[in-house]
Amino acid sequence: MSGTGGLQDALTALLTVASRAGVEEDRARAEALSLAAALAESAPGAPADWGKAVPGGTTQDFFDAAVRGRRWRGAPTAVLTELIANGSQERASYAEALAEVASAACTLGEPTMRVVGNASVAAAAQLQAAGVRTLQVGGGPGTSPKPTADSAGTGEHAATAATAAAAEAEVEAEPAKTVEELLAELDELTGLDRVKREVHRQVAVLRVEKLRTEAGLKSPTITRHLVFVGNPGTGKTTVARLVSGIYKALGLLSKGQLVEVDRSELVAGYLGQTATKTADVVASAAGGVLFIDEAYSLTAGDNGADQYGREAVDTLVKEMEDRRDDLVVIVAGYPEPMEAFIAANPGLASRFRTTIEFENYSDDELTDILTGLAEAADYELVPEAVDEFREILAGTVRDRSFGNGRFARNTLEAAIGRQAWRLRDVTAPTTEQLRQILAEDLTEQPEETEPAPAEPVNPRDEVAQDAGDGVSGDGEPGASDGGGQGPGAEEQQCEQGEKA
Repeated sequence: MSGTGGLQDALTALLTVASRAGVEEDRARAEALSLAAALAESAPGAPADWGKAVPGGTTQDFFDAAVRGRRWRGAPTAVLTELIANGSQERASYAEALAEVASAACTLGEPTMRVVGNASVAAAAQLQAAGVRTLQVGGGPGTSPKPTADSAGTGEHAATAATAAAAEAEVEAEPAKTVEELLAELDELTGLDRVKREVHRQVAVLRVEKLRTEAGLKSPTITRHLVFVGNPGTGKTTVARLVSGIYKALGLLSKGQLVEVDRSELVAGYLGQTATKTADVVASAAGGVLFIDEAYSLTAGDNGADQYGREAVDTLVKEMEDRRDDLVVIVAGYPEPMEAFIAANPGLASRFRTTIEFENYSDDELTDILTGLAEAADYELVPEAVDEFREILAGTVRDRSFGNGRFARNTLEAAIGRQAWRLRDVTAPTTEQLRQILAEDLTEQPEETEPAPAEPVNPRDEVAQDAGDGVSGDGEPGASDGGGQGPGAEEQQCEQGEKA
């Protein structure tokens, strides 16, 4: 199957909205292509189809884009986040256009059941973040997407469903959120009690500092930069996104957007270019929050910090000083490496004085996250499916690499794909059948078959995906997250915040 036309059409529609919203075309295009690649990553033949929509695009370009786009599989993209933060009138339309891109990703190559689940969750995440509420499917079988033997297995069912969801979306105008509303949103997240207390404390301190300054009183300079430590999938990016909004609502930031990067987006291929690349990234975050995932990778090479990493850190420190009045930097990663990262440069140590620890989720919290993600995507886990998930959790090793919220999201994505496959021979499924996730959908069935990969696998990327997803090659949620937040750091894509 060739999905070139579908992806190209979705891109054209997205760029039209981007133009109205004042978003640079190249930026919107790159983001959409990354999202599509991340969603279709496991589909045999997808790199070739994706490349047809990208002039000069190669298989390596596809996998590189997929790495960049994984973080948006369960969370709003960077551009959409910015539009939401700025109260853009186009935010809902942009979210709908991204949902169409997710749908188009289902037509790249020969999609697996995994792609179906990826696209459904990603589309729901974009729409929900923008305040676009998908209407409940209530038209009965006659108006519901009807999977067939072909469509259920190839992803067209998911494409149709996501497209229908976008078309039926209902936009609710939302004024800019107040500090109280954003803090309430934080408090509604599952778990994270310690994090919530620390953010409330930080907000109180900064609010008083601002009021004292406005009153002409002396006030100590309080650094606003933060260190987030914790295992993958524990909500770090979700909380960072809320912090950016809270700081804007407090009047401490002019825009409040969140720019999420990792080492690959700060370091260039040649010495001397890294400073420029890092400065450009920081400039894009001016007025908001720059979130650097696995920040220690800049200073923790096999032989210590390499020249590229040092150049990036030196540039970052300078930019933090130059933009200290309108930029917040949050660095994140595992606890021990982050301590070494902060200690590696005196400039970092003096600017990062507040560390917030994110604990692993309990079984009850992960179950709550899973059901919340399902509801956001207009699915429902029957009680037996919830019990099955608890049994899966009980048998899953909880070591440092456990994916936490990401594990829950991976489980849902795989279940959505299996549900579509289970309904492949049902000519006219009911609305209830289309919504319900059964216990059997949470585990791989003996009769399941996935198309064999038609494209050579990129070894580097395969390792990266395993590390980033905690998903085995067949799409089954695994016990391991492979060592943490891969370069894609989609980490927080599965974080529970994406259910909110």
